[in-house]
Amino acid sequence: MSDPGAGSRRDPAVFPPYLYEGYRATILRAPSKRFVEIPETPSEVTGPGPALSEVMAEDADLTRNAGTEGEAMGERIIVTGRVLDANGDPVPHTLIDIWQANSAGRYRHRRDQHHAPLDPNFLGMGRCLTDEDGAYRLLTIRPGAYPWPNHENAWRPAHIHFSLFGPRFTTRLVTQMYFPGDPLHDLDPIFNSVPTDAARARLVAEYAHDVTEPLWALGYRFDFVLAGRHGTPFEDGDHA
Repeated sequence: MSDPGAGSRRDPAVFPPYLYEGYRATILRAPSKRFVEIPETPSEVTGPGPALSEVMAEDADLTRNAGTEGEAMGERIIVTGRVLDANGDPVPHTLIDIWQANSAGRYRHRRDQHHAPLDPNFLGMGRCLTDEDGAYRLLTIRPGAYPWPNHENAWRPAHIHFSLFGPRFTTRLVTQMYFPGDPLHDLDPIFNSVPTDAARARLVAEYAHDVTEPLWALGYRFDFVLAGRHGTPFEDGDHA
């Protein structure tokens, strides 16, 4: 099989390969031929402008954005950090989407048939914009681990999905944030498809006691670096 990534800007020390045997879905999804350059359309070279104007402060609170009178069940957490470029400079006005399982490890999606309860007060999705310093802040609940059919007795570690949009729709970073100290890290082929210890470490949030609010929520810090040797590893396709 020829290298479909030849000539691309993917750093093999940072980004997972398109084909990773331990992650079974990539066997069918990985390209088997070299990429073909396709001319970009006007909708692709423009940015998510209309979406930016629709973002409200309430969207960043996943514990209460379900449109119900109740609050999501689970361990309340604050996730904050910055979006930086390859030079370490802040990237303001970046649209950040997140989605995640609930505290029992179930997504609010018709394809998720995990035998765990749904939370009527939790949508499992939210969004926010970075400020002038490239900073963002989200309030959510810690997601639960859940089983998946990759191999015998396979479980995904607790994680949150992030999607960052740049100045155009083709400049998009999709990645996952994991939690420190999770014993499932060593058993998870998605996490371990990232090729080096240093790159994998950049996917694990840092507990931040200065972000933690007394009697309210634990705090975690998770930064994004959009390029360079300290870049945040990103995903290809739809991951569990």
